[in-house]
Amino acid sequence: MSNTNSSIDWDDVIKKEARGSGDEDLGEVQEVGGNYVLVQRGIVNKEKFYIPRDLAESYDGDVLRFRISEEDAKSRFLRDSPPTSSESTYERGAPSRREGTEQETTVPLTEEKLNVSKRTSEQQATIKKEPVTETKTVEVPVTHEELTVERRPASSTTTPSDIGPVESETETKIPLRQEEVQVTKQPYVKEEVTVKKKPVTETRTVSDEVRSEKVKVGDTDEVTEQDE
Repeated sequence: MSNTNSSIDWDDVIKKEARGSGDEDLGEVQEVGGNYVLVQRGIVNKEKFYIPRDLAESYDGDVLRFRISEEDAKSRFLRDSPPTSSESTYERGAPSRREGTEQETTVPLTEEKLNVSKRTSEQQATIKKEPVTETKTVEVPVTHEELTVERRPASSTTTPSDIGPVESETETKIPLRQEEVQVTKQPYVKEEVTVKKKPVTETRTVSDEVRSEKVKVGDTDEVTEQDE
C-alpha cells in the first residue's frame, strides 16, 4: 500500500530504491535532509541527486517515487553538495525569486566535444626475390698446337736402304692438342640485405562536426551576458 508525501516515513526510506515519474531508476536513497532527499546512482561514476522532499509522490515500503522524470533529475538536481540554507527553493532550471521583483532562470547549455582515441592495426610488408638475367663476358686464354712445315737438306744418316720407291699415297698422322673452354655456373652469396622496422611518428588532423546550444530569446539571437 502506497503512502502519500505527508505520511511518508522518512527514516524508513534510507537505502531504498528511488524511481521517477516514468518508472526510471534514479538510484538509492542515501540521506534525507530538512528540505531534500539525497539519491545516489552508480558505483564508479556516481551521480548525486538532491531532490526536494515535496517532489516525493509516494512510498510503498520498497520504492520511493518522485513526480519528476530522469531527465528532470539530471538537469535540475544533479550536484555534488546539498543545497544551502540560503537557497529558498533548490530547483536547478526553475525560477528563483530574489529581492524585489527580479527573477532569474538558469538554463544549462550543452556542447559536444571530440573524443579521439587510437587503435593499432597490422599490415603485411612483402619482400620478394626475383631472378635477374644478365650477360657476363670473361676472357679465357686457351692453347692449341699447330703444324709448321720446315724444309731442310737430307740427313747424312739417311741411307739409301731407308728410301723405297714411290708407288702410292701415304699418310702420316701427328696428334695436335688444344684447350677447350667449358662453362659451368655455381651460385654463391654475393651480399646480404637487412630489413629493419622502426616507429615513425606523424601528426594527423582529425575534423568532425560538433553541436552546441545557444540561447535564443524571442525572435532574436542577441543576448546580453553579465558576469556573476
